[in-house]
Amino acid sequence: MNLDVLYEDNHCLVVNKPAGLLAQGDVTGDLSLVDLASSYLKTKYQKPGNVYVGLVHRLDRPTSGVVLLAKTSKAASRLSAQFRAGSVEKIYHAVIDGSCPEDSGEWNDTLWKDEERNVVRVVPPNTPGGQEARLAFQVLGRFPRTTQLELRPITGRSHQIRVQLAARGCPIVGDRKYGAVSTLRMSDDRPRIALHAQKLTFTHPTRGEVISIAAPVPRDWPVPVTEASQATTGSSTPEAPPTL
Repeated sequence: MNLDVLYEDNHCLVVNKPAGLLAQGDVTGDLSLVDLASSYLKTKYQKPGNVYVGLVHRLDRPTSGVVLLAKTSKAASRLSAQFRAGSVEKIYHAVIDGSCPEDSGEWNDTLWKDEERNVVRVVPPNTPGGQEARLAFQVLGRFPRTTQLELRPITGRSHQIRVQLAARGCPIVGDRKYGAVSTLRMSDDRPRIALHAQKLTFTHPTRGEVISIAAPVPRDWPVPVTEASQATTGSSTPEAPPTL
């Protein structure tokens, strides 16, 4: 499997993760994105020993899209701080079963994770262990049986997008874990869900520039690709770079 590199410099490596690939190794021993990135850097720079690959955020295994990796420990520390502070902007595209009743808005929920079963659910506010989850949404297209949405998570909770949509009777196409009756397979016949991390905007860890990296939706996307689904990559410099 080849690494789809979207952006690279001395500190950052941004890639387009395919659905079905683990972000980081687990008990299955399956190939992970970190494994691929390590191999890529060793080969490209002819490194005989270990190379540094810092995973500063994750995508669920059945989700595709933009993932930011750090090539140095300094970059990893500074980028991780941005994610913790909520200053990284994340844009997702999803296709849901059924129709979203509103064209745009924001959903606020309290989520609780069952660590043993690796399942998240919506619970009443003030539930012990519950965490606030906020998600902005906008309809991009309506189809006979599905709806395509643009999603902007304001918080970064485990399985947040999948759970908040499912809680409203709008599970993501193919997401059997959270109530979808539909199935979705990639072009190589592996299962996936119709959730794609389309764009990521962050502050460069050393230069203070605002960097925006995007990945177009996959070729096996289950609805027609609209103009809004097309991705562009660019960067801009803030008027006053923040102190990192």
